[in-house]
Amino acid sequence: MGAGFSGFGAESIGSQTSVEPGLQDIPESCVALVLAYLDPPEICKLARLNRVFRQASSADFVWESKLPENYQILVKKLFDETPDQNLAKKNIYARLCHPNRFDGGTKEVWMEKSSGGICVSISWKGLKITGIGDRRYWNHIPTDESRFQTVAYLQQIWWLEVDGELEFEFPAGTYSLFFRLHLGRASKRLGRRVCNLEQVHGWDIKPVRFQLSTSNGQHAISQCYLNEAGKWINYHVGDFVVQNPNTATKIKFSMTQIDCTHTKGGLCFDSVLIFPSESAVKAANLAKVIFQ
Repeated sequence: MGAGFSGFGAESIGSQTSVEPGLQDIPESCVALVLAYLDPPEICKLARLNRVFRQASSADFVWESKLPENYQILVKKLFDETPDQNLAKKNIYARLCHPNRFDGGTKEVWMEKSSGGICVSISWKGLKITGIGDRRYWNHIPTDESRFQTVAYLQQIWWLEVDGELEFEFPAGTYSLFFRLHLGRASKRLGRRVCNLEQVHGWDIKPVRFQLSTSNGQHAISQCYLNEAGKWINYHVGDFVVQNPNTATKIKFSMTQIDCTHTKGGLCFDSVLIFPSESAVKAANLAKVIFQ
């Protein structure tokens, strides 16, 4: 109380100089209430102002409102811990924002800092792909252009099927699923990115067919020709809706080109991506997005 009154114009003896109130005089509880209405990036910026703001920014109730509604389930699944093990909500938020691998490192989940949306990436290593173990058809190429540091490169094949599935407790909302593909083999030469298109063929003759289905009866089908070489493209398969965040949603998805009248090749396969649908535009910042 004494410090509070001194900030409102107490005069120092002898000098008759008034002491002006400052940000450091605002009660920590009041600062925390204000921070709870801000976005995480704004909270982190204000936490640098002084000690009061820094301590207020660590309050559990400030960060619990920024966490997914089912964060307790995600903590147990991804961290192998329970939320009641003295884990500060700010630390849970920070850990969710970092890439978290699961299922033997073939899948990765992270939370968007700005929106709090949950995103998932599934490596080609976690999918069933025609002839993937046969080096006559596929090469495994290390690259820094993939979250998983490696991609599968298809040299040539007659029949292509890619199947995968995911069972995950998504927060309620609408999600979009993409296949991340690249025509041509990219590499670096003298520090510059170059792309070899010599083996690219067959993708402009018949369209590739994409499908997804969920355990609660949702379905989506799309198809398109692959005709843009030299860059990563996120091909939109479809959307699905999650209503119950406490129950795992099982998703099956596929990519096929099974017309055996011609071969096809020169394709890099990186991953399958799942984003909240409102973040689809942000996916375009990572690579071009093609919606069907």
